[in-house]
Amino acid sequence: MSTTNTEWPLWEVFVRTRAGLDHKHCGSLHAADAAMAIQMARDVYTRRQEGSSIWVVRSDQIVASDPGDKDMFFDPMEDKVYRHPTFYKLPDEVNHM
Repeated sequence: MSTTNTEWPLWEVFVRTRAGLDHKHCGSLHAADAAMAIQMARDVYTRRQEGSSIWVVRSDQIVASDPGDKDMFFDPMEDKVYRHPTFYKLPDEVNHM
């Protein structure tokens, strides 16, 4: 029996709850295109109007590091103290960072 792939592509959904905060991954969904993915993400993941921005990304377009390469990517940062945000004071108005 021959089967054809009729499943829509998988999209990853990221929602930002308030302006100034980062987008958080909140789930995945299948949609025919980006416009449909945004619409469906709004319907599924922001039903209580908790979002201010939605990102959708096709899952097959995401490139990630290999967890086995963790040491190569992240351990060298520990010896570069100048990269740590400890050399300045944030203003009190910036309370969500």
